[in-house]
Amino acid sequence: MLTQKVKKQLENIVGKENVEDSQAAKLVYSYDATPQFQSLPDAIVSPRNTEEVSKIVKLCNDHNIPIVPRGSGTNLCAGTCPIEGGIVLLFKHMNNIIEIDEDNLTVTVQPGVITLDLIQEVEKKGLFYPPDPSSMKISTIGGNLNENSGGLRGLKYGVTRDYVLGLEVVLPNGHIIRTGGKLAKDVAGYDLTRLFIGSEGTLGIITEATLKLVPMPETKKTMLALYQDLEAAARSVSKIIANRIIPTTLEFLDQPTLEVVEDFTKIGLPTNVKAVLLIEQDGNKEQVDRDLDKIQKICLEESAISVQIAQTEEEANELRTARRSALSALARLKPTTILEDATVPRSEIAKMVKAIEEIANQYNVRICTFGHAGDGNLHPTCLTDVRDQEEMERVEKAFEAIFQKAIELGGTITGEHGVGAMKAPYLHLKLGESGILAMKQIKQAFDPNHIMNPGKVFAKSERKRVVVTS
Repeated sequence: MLTQKVKKQLENIVGKENVEDSQAAKLVYSYDATPQFQSLPDAIVSPRNTEEVSKIVKLCNDHNIPIVPRGSGTNLCAGTCPIEGGIVLLFKHMNNIIEIDEDNLTVTVQPGVITLDLIQEVEKKGLFYPPDPSSMKISTIGGNLNENSGGLRGLKYGVTRDYVLGLEVVLPNGHIIRTGGKLAKDVAGYDLTRLFIGSEGTLGIITEATLKLVPMPETKKTMLALYQDLEAAARSVSKIIANRIIPTTLEFLDQPTLEVVEDFTKIGLPTNVKAVLLIEQDGNKEQVDRDLDKIQKICLEESAISVQIAQTEEEANELRTARRSALSALARLKPTTILEDATVPRSEIAKMVKAIEEIANQYNVRICTFGHAGDGNLHPTCLTDVRDQEEMERVEKAFEAIFQKAIELGGTITGEHGVGAMKAPYLHLKLGESGILAMKQIKQAFDPNHIMNPGKVFAKSERKRVVVTS
């Protein structure tokens, strides 16, 4: 519980205007984009610099007050839901692009920078920051770092972790450390930079990041392949990669998703087919043309009924935007939309797609499937209503079966969304008890008082439903 004395100390650190504890403010930050999870914080604190973050963390550590670092709250694992109360640390003031270094191909940013703003700023200089989560218009770099976000370009370019060269981090005791830097090589000690990426705010507070940039690709082209057979579409994915072609984007949408997305975007997507692959390649023009020719032949060999190349950048952008809007489109259909991200090796995509269909039928739930097929990261999305207790029990059983199938096929319970509170009960399926123990020992070493985003990653009990605390 936040006492008046501690509240006053927080106000002395950041200013009275940057400590909010009205019921309205607490309600706003009691949930994120994850359904089923809600819990009120004791206060929302907005620091203006790293030194203030350090003082806040030290104060909270001294008084055993939980801290939940938060960006825009777009995560889908309840990673920023303050399920044990405490303070939400908001980075609305720490939102500056500090430096774009064209000599070293780096950009240094604060955690509150919006992802798309960063992408657009570096593109003005002919440079490229590839990670592009679907939420990039509103997600922050700090959130991307804590969740190790992916995106449509992940197949060719990798995920957020692959572009982080250095960090400034406030540890749970208030100490400030710097890891890495503007270096192509650095093997001085443990790789703390990579340890913090994807740690979901459970080990420390990231207050600055130096990110790697690459030259802007010369050209890019976008293709849409249509199928009347789900498994044929999935086989095409495996065959494209097996032919040593790595597209920038290789996305999959099934027919139920297509219908909803077209109704939402109205750009003329085909809705009379069972599945589509959205494929994009970038690079020099000759290579792009060669790759798309090969991809077109592969898709037709695997029973695609049509393969079309976007004729203009406007048309290509409409296709990309349609794919990015899949979750928003689906969310309109039922009161509760649960989107997961079971991931399998690319070679097992066909089996996983078929298994998801069978599991949905087995538990009599509606599941639409789309996702980053090229890297095996599928998004089975269930349309339901959290108020229907009996249906929710079937939904949870269906997702547990999906996670188990993914593990059976050599995959994982999450490819990019993170564990948070949502998937903590399933982490043992991937890591086993010994793996979880090793992670707990790391957590204990960094955060012995367990103030950093408590209740995340490690399960305490069965999944919680909607809980509101005062």
